[in-house]
Amino acid sequence: MTQTIPYWHVDAFSAKPFGGNQAAVMVLDEWLPDDQLVAIGAENLFAETAFVVRDETGAGDWELRWCTPTYEIALCGHATMASGHVLLTRDGGERLTFRTRKSGILEVRKSGAGYEVGLPAIPTSPRAYPEAEALLGAVPVSTYRSGDEHIGYSVFEFADEAAVRGLSPDVRGLEKLGTDQFICTAPGDNTDIVSRVFVPGGGVDEDSVTGSAHSVLTPYWAAKLKRNTISAYQASERGGELALTLEQSDDGDRAWLGGPCVTVVEGNFTL
Repeated sequence: MTQTIPYWHVDAFSAKPFGGNQAAVMVLDEWLPDDQLVAIGAENLFAETAFVVRDETGAGDWELRWCTPTYEIALCGHATMASGHVLLTRDGGERLTFRTRKSGILEVRKSGAGYEVGLPAIPTSPRAYPEAEALLGAVPVSTYRSGDEHIGYSVFEFADEAAVRGLSPDVRGLEKLGTDQFICTAPGDNTDIVSRVFVPGGGVDEDSVTGSAHSVLTPYWAAKLKRNTISAYQASERGGELALTLEQSDDGDRAWLGGPCVTVVEGNFTL
């Protein structure tokens, strides 16, 4: 028996097609088996496919999960924003919440002509990573890493934007180090900061515009710049601009990432 699943292809952090980061958004009536979710992610071949199901617990409006082409991940910012774009466009409203398995409750809200997605702000601390540093193609000024080894965010700061743009890392070597995000960043020429993000262990050699990486970069650069609003550009082939805001709270800091979204394809996926 075939099953038809509503499907959207969205470019997040872009106001027009062919920019930002691509995500597939699929609205399910109920959860499919885990291996089928990963297989659909592999078929779509985007950095992430987002799956949403109505949340019957009342904790959020929707449940949300994400799969790369090879495995299910704990957090994805651009596909969360894409999911909010799809559902708010389809159903109306100004905001909605998603209950996730490993990243708590996430929110997407309309903001001007675009959206903001609120993610947990992920702290890092100075910690050398010589195995990765040797594979980046240039020597970073400093290296910071997240404390959660199960997620694995590594930030490598360089002196300037030219150094980040000029990187030619050994991605096959980085792939052997696991599923870490290797986040390379520097002060920007036309924005406050610039970055490139490599996740070869997750099936994405270089990501286009990485929301979760900016949930790391927001507190990192807010501390360095001594302010909570930051303009950012991810210098991938597709590229994308983000407006970052660090919201500090006793309940846990949040990184708000702002930008537009555009639907490129709307149709059905037949399983």
